[in-house]
Amino acid sequence: MAKRKRADKLTLLGKSDAKLPSSPTEARLETFPNPAPKRNYRVHFETDDFTSVCPVTGQPDFARIDIDYVADRLCVESKSLKFYLASYRNERAFNEAVTNRILDDFVKACAPREALVTAQFSARGGIALTVRAEYQDKRIEKELTQRTRRSQSSYN
Repeated sequence: MAKRKRADKLTLLGKSDAKLPSSPTEARLETFPNPAPKRNYRVHFETDDFTSVCPVTGQPDFARIDIDYVADRLCVESKSLKFYLASYRNERAFNEAVTNRILDDFVKACAPREALVTAQFSARGGIALTVRAEYQDKRIEKELTQRTRRSQSSYN
């Protein structure tokens, strides 16, 4: 029953009259219960339809955004992600800041076991830019460190 209640809180899915948020601050990443929380599986989102604005020149920055994550208790609903990413269209920020904010907001919304945001920005002045921001849950990081130490001590 709890899963049904959580799904009922989705406000964008199935609604054709939903309006795009004007900024990332106004946008909301919606979530639903992970259907297989005991299994590690990767979810991959990608879009070539991302735009933000250079804070210095005011020119648009176009990018391909890829988000890969391993869900813990919650999954991100894709339509809310689409609206969230579209909310950057008037956002003035450097590409590195945009990529890290996307990761921070994503982690805040669904608390994944791990996540990777890759933003491939189109060339400007002959130079393309790719930013990768990564997150790993501290509990998993600690467990991996402990396993490594145990395996190293068994060889000594």
